[in-house]
Amino acid sequence: MKYLIVGLGNIGPEYQFTRHNIGFMVLDEVAEKMGGKFDIAKLAFKTELKYKGRTLVLIKPTTYMNLSGRALNYWLKEEKIPLENVLVITDDIALPFGKLRMRAKGSNGGHNGLGNIQEVLGADNYARIRFGVGSEFGKGKQVDYVLGEFSEDEKAGLGLLIDKVVEGVLNFTTIGLERTMNVLNTAI
Repeated sequence: MKYLIVGLGNIGPEYQFTRHNIGFMVLDEVAEKMGGKFDIAKLAFKTELKYKGRTLVLIKPTTYMNLSGRALNYWLKEEKIPLENVLVITDDIALPFGKLRMRAKGSNGGHNGLGNIQEVLGADNYARIRFGVGSEFGKGKQVDYVLGEFSEDEKAGLGLLIDKVVEGVLNFTTIGLERTMNVLNTAI
């Protein structure tokens, strides 16, 4: 069994620790825990890991957030992975900081990365984990907020939250979407 795990974010050191890059941070942690190393590949940084008899293809698109669908679609086809074995990890300003929400399908919720994925795939029935980053910004300041780093208070709990999402990623590949949703959506 093969799975495509996609962490959304933007490339470049100026974005590395921003709220918008939580998908990259989660995949970095998955790779670190499992001894993987990302290499540059077509449209993404990519690593392949083995976990309990499964192959996990992890990608961090190099297309920037708004064109994430290009990388996902390329690797989906290249690796011949069915859509039901795709998991996308992204930030979500509609959820309070630290709230995790896993869904089997749904709207893009105004998220440009998810919007592009849906546009490219022509579908919204792929699993996603939304990581709540809150909405503590004033009118017209949304871009600055998501492209800003986590606050010191948020950083204090970030490691534990990322570990929960890493656990959710691994559970998705072993116990399946429904059971993982039951665990992850009630975890915090």
